[in-house]
Amino acid sequence: MDIDAFLAVRRPTWDRLDRLARRRDLTGAEADELVRLYQAAATDLSTVRSAAPDPDTVTRLSQSLARARATIAGRHEPAWRDVTRFLVLTLPAALYRIRWWSVGVTAVFVLIAAVSAWWVATQPGVLDALMTPEQQQEYVQNAFAEYYDPGAGFAGVVWTNNAWVAALCIGVGITGVGPVYVLLNNAVNVGAVAGMMSAHDSLGVFFSLILPHGFLELTSIFVAGAAGLRLFWAWVSPGGRPRARALAEEGRSLITVAIGLVLALFVSGMIEGFVTGSSLLWWVKIGIGAVALAGFWTYTIVLGRRAVRAGETGDLSEDEAGYTVAVAG
Repeated sequence: MDIDAFLAVRRPTWDRLDRLARRRDLTGAEADELVRLYQAAATDLSTVRSAAPDPDTVTRLSQSLARARATIAGRHEPAWRDVTRFLVLTLPAALYRIRWWSVGVTAVFVLIAAVSAWWVATQPGVLDALMTPEQQQEYVQNAFAEYYDPGAGFAGVVWTNNAWVAALCIGVGITGVGPVYVLLNNAVNVGAVAGMMSAHDSLGVFFSLILPHGFLELTSIFVAGAAGLRLFWAWVSPGGRPRARALAEEGRSLITVAIGLVLALFVSGMIEGFVTGSSLLWWVKIGIGAVALAGFWTYTIVLGRRAVRAGETGDLSEDEAGYTVAVAG
């Protein structure tokens, strides 16, 4: 098929479809015309895909059809259905696809934090370089626990800060260095605090105040770091796809991860704001954190596996993202 000749003949019809799809109010005759043009454009898209799969033409037609379909079906009706689809299919699929990256980041983080804690706790010179003995006593006995001041305001501050750290890990993921720096900095800091608390025989206090919210909060940061590194790896090894296409596909799915982590960090922020610093027994607080973590991984593995088997990737649908020509390999 001569694609140039085909475009010359059909472009006026597609332009008319675009003009009608962008209108807010249509007469009865215009609505009927829109439906006819939509059907004709869908046929044209099928023809182009099968006979001459030109990426620009296919993308243009896909976007025009998506816009026209929204006008025909109504732009606001599918909102709740879209939210449900996002929570049940798109988000768990995106989380599931990077699960092993998340596990790897978690293992490395815990290892670095443990080494940092051991170094600070066993090397007096290191501990004294961090704070004077008087400052250490004040931090261990008062400041560490006083930080976790129960309340909605504290929960909001924590949520905002952690969401920013997670977004930073994903946003600078393409560099490869950014997520590593953020995660390494956090691992060393957490380990240093643990080492100081341990040196002053207060390691139990540390875990009782870190674990309730930390189970889910740190896991969210690990997943964000994994998402950023996965984006970097898509640039290094696109897997048979054009590099720009690999980055676009992985980038869109990782935006899905970022939105999901905002929700997870909201939960951890509520736990930190209302549970961590509360008067509940330590084992009850840690139990609440463990349940939140179990819920996150159950959601990721159970729903994620099901969604991936159904063909979900966490990316936008073809109509929303634009059709891409298949590549070999």
